[in-house]
Amino acid sequence: QVHIVESGGGLVHSGGSLRLSCETSPLDFNYYNLAWYRQTPVHERELVAHINSGGQIDYGADVWGRFTASRDNVANTMYLQMDRLKPEDSAVYYCYVRYFREGSEVYWGQGTQVTVSS
Repeated sequence: QVHIVESGGGLVHSGGSLRLSCETSPLDFNYYNLAWYRQTPVHERELVAHINSGGQIDYGADVWGRFTASRDNVANTMYLQMDRLKPEDSAVYYCYVRYFREGSEVYWGQGTQVTVSS
């Protein structure tokens, strides 16, 4: 069973920063694809950043240049450094974890709330 614990969300002013963490359980963490998604009541779940098992990182267009994703394969943790936050970044942010092999089960975190005031 894969356990996921997300943290780091909160309330910040526009232009501020937050760092999200996604702590996971697999001892073979380096073989997992990882991603951050976000969702609001009026917007469907949107890709924020994706890190594959080889370390390649891709970002959603709305956050490119402002957010930085990373992974620590020793700590089994994925991070999302969010800088120059905007009110439209407000959302519940979810951690996505999936073993790299095609057809593997997807695991989701419970989400952490990010609220950016104007």
